[in-house]
Amino acid sequence: MKVFGVALLGCGRMGIEHARTLIGIANARVVAVADPFEPARLAAKALTRADLDFANPEDAITAPGVDAVLIVTPTPTHAPLIEAAARAGKAIFCEKPVALELNRTKAALEVVTKAGVPFQIGFNRRFDPPFALAKQKLEHGELGTIRQFRAVGRDPAPPSLEYLKISGGQFIDQAVHDLDIARFFVGEVEEVMVWGTAHNPDIAALGDSDTTTTMLKFKNGAVGVIENSRTSAYGYDVTTEIFGTNGKICLDATPKTPLWQYGQNTNGVGMLHADHYDFFMDRFAQAYKLELEAFFKSLETGTNPNPSASDALESLRLALAVTLSYKEKRVVKLEEIV
Repeated sequence: MKVFGVALLGCGRMGIEHARTLIGIANARVVAVADPFEPARLAAKALTRADLDFANPEDAITAPGVDAVLIVTPTPTHAPLIEAAARAGKAIFCEKPVALELNRTKAALEVVTKAGVPFQIGFNRRFDPPFALAKQKLEHGELGTIRQFRAVGRDPAPPSLEYLKISGGQFIDQAVHDLDIARFFVGEVEEVMVWGTAHNPDIAALGDSDTTTTMLKFKNGAVGVIENSRTSAYGYDVTTEIFGTNGKICLDATPKTPLWQYGQNTNGVGMLHADHYDFFMDRFAQAYKLELEAFFKSLETGTNPNPSASDALESLRLALAVTLSYKEKRVVKLEEIV
């Protein structure tokens, strides 16, 4: 079995999450970590027992023994690092998005295509076991013809204001996961319409939204709706439903622990209690592990990683269309986003 040498670029919260996963993958070994913030870099180096650490991520790409790079750095650095890794002949896993602009994304992915290196974008929900099983059932035709799609994505609290300023907005940063799953389950979208607002004055001042409902019209004739919120009092909330001519599939926001407690509150009124996921890394911990295992398995077998460069591009195109619909308060056709 070939063991692939890995350069982990970015050692923040998500980088450390991937580092924990990497140490348990048999055909991957972290040989270099990179982050300009020394404490984070050294923590990742100690965790992974990497040989090398660098302040500059580009230096890690060309370090001895590196076969693949994981890009978990701030969004503005993704495209340049993708290009540098592709030109160095390294396999690439990158957290979404490649870039905030379509043309910049296209340019980076063209370098990947020209270099002929494997590339996977980090849409982790596709690997979550319930989502993966739902996909299999759809591919086997168990729902017949899909007529409707519905998704809910709510975070417990918005990110910091500093992050929001560079995030690309709610649709590119948060809703893009629901938009990607819509494409994954149903197919490509033809046009969109959004209603929404910003209840948080700081988010409103950025011209961004925090509470939205997005309508989708798919090319195959199905229709869909996605509800997103930056704030949820009860924790992280992700639910998905696909309705077809033969039935429906529901992916519910189930309790974190598979336990329901029946009892009474202090007033003697019957109550039903269960715990709930607090955040996305809690809910999708297994999905993060499975997506990296799939990436290294594709390198070992010589198959194309998935989700691919095309998914990175088309999900961004959809998020940009939704953003435009929100800002201009109109129906937007995907063909407008070029």
